[in-house]
Amino acid sequence: MIKKPMNMKVRLIVAVLLAGFMSSCDKIDKPIPKTSPESFMPLHIGNYWRTNDKNYAEIQDTVRINGDLYYTIFSVVGGDAISKEYYTINSNQELIQSPPRNPNHKFIKAKFNAKVGDSFQALGDQSVNDYKITVTEKTDYKMTFSYDMIYHPNLKGHPHTITFIRGLGWDGVWKSIRINGKIYPR
Repeated sequence: MIKKPMNMKVRLIVAVLLAGFMSSCDKIDKPIPKTSPESFMPLHIGNYWRTNDKNYAEIQDTVRINGDLYYTIFSVVGGDAISKEYYTINSNQELIQSPPRNPNHKFIKAKFNAKVGDSFQALGDQSVNDYKITVTEKTDYKMTFSYDMIYHPNLKGHPHTITFIRGLGWDGVWKSIRINGKIYPR
């Protein structure tokens, strides 16, 4: 009598392990690469930039858009303003942002291979939403971009900046940053 329950337990364990193995086989043909921790914007599920529970950004998932791998970044500001955006870094070291409502709409957020003084357009369509982006600082450690809505009648001439820290991503007043599983208190 003892043999039968043991055999059933063994069979159940083997079945669960096989089911887990079989379900993981679907992922083998679609590897999810980690971006280098030396990148100015390391993209990896689980990375986060956190001030507190009401102010943070976290990479929660991936999605494929026209065959390209994007990382889903979920953000909360002030506890009630929520956003979700898709980000990728292409082979030209351009950080591309895409909104979930219109994933085919691509916005260049940064060009990490650009030099100080280089400028480029975010959209290139000269719409009121297009930014002229200029590299204002670049060192081995950080890179700063200035964003000016040069085609917007009211916002032209009022640029804002975003700084990226090599290996840590967005610069800011973060209390902690997690990159590829390692937490960096600030």
